[in-house]
Amino acid sequence: MVMLLKFIHIAAISIWAATLLSLPALYVQRAHVGNRPALYALQRLVRFCYVVVASPAAFVSILTGTALIFFQHTFTLWFTIKLGLIGVMVTVHIVTGLVIIRLFNEGEVYPVWRFIGATVLTAATVLGIFFVVLAKPEWSLDIIPIEAGGLKEIARSISPWAIP
Repeated sequence: MVMLLKFIHIAAISIWAATLLSLPALYVQRAHVGNRPALYALQRLVRFCYVVVASPAAFVSILTGTALIFFQHTFTLWFTIKLGLIGVMVTVHIVTGLVIIRLFNEGEVYPVWRFIGATVLTAATVLGIFFVVLAKPEWSLDIIPIEAGGLKEIARSISPWAIP
């Protein structure tokens, strides 16, 4: 059961990441479309990629990933970092949807600098996820003094008159 979940999770996150990486290249094509039928064809393609491919893949990826958390009891620092990077991917996904809504209005274009920025951010996030998941680094938070009641002691050291 766990192996099937992992397979579905990896396939879904791969499809989701590939779609998010490729969509900015389609956005740039908006400036090069000359006539209405070609513009509508590009709009249909972009919306299909987002609505039919990327969004279901994101949903399945998050759903299977959540199920894997409970099956494997993964509660380590590298996993927390992976979840943070997945949060970045979700943010990119949401911003992508907002771009699609606005992109096909009259006179809108997608600048090349945005294409480069979106592609680099998405690629760095995906590579970060791959690194953290495959390397599973033994990072630790031991350098941060965390203890029960520690915040009270820090506050007392800053202003001893404020906390009894």
